[in-house]
Amino acid sequence: MKCLTTLFLKILLLSNSVMAETIPTKSKILQQSSDCIKDSQSQVCKELVSEIEKLQLVVFDQNRFKCQSSLLGLQSEIIEVYYLKNFLNKRISFMTPYVIKNC
Repeated sequence: MKCLTTLFLKILLLSNSVMAETIPTKSKILQQSSDCIKDSQSQVCKELVSEIEKLQLVVFDQNRFKCQSSLLGLQSEIIEVYYLKNFLNKRISFMTPYVIKNC
C-alpha cells in the first residue's frame, strides 16, 4: 500500500513540473514550522504540511530514512498544533532538533 501511494505521488509530482520544481529547503521548513507552532495560522500550517510532504518524497528517493522519519514527526506536530490549537497551552517543537541533526 505504501509503495502504491509513493508511486502515485511520484507520478503526480513528475507530471506537474511546477510542483516538482518547488521543493522547499530545510531552513525554510524549520522557520515556517517554528512560526506555525508559535502561532497556528491556518493557511501557513496547511501549506507547510504539503511542503514537508514534498521534502519527504525527495529524501525517500535518496534513502535518507532518518531524515524522512524526522520530517514525518515534524509534520505530525504541525497537524497537532493546527487541529488542537485551542487545547495546547505550551507549544514546543520536539522534532526540530532531529530534523536539524538528520537532514
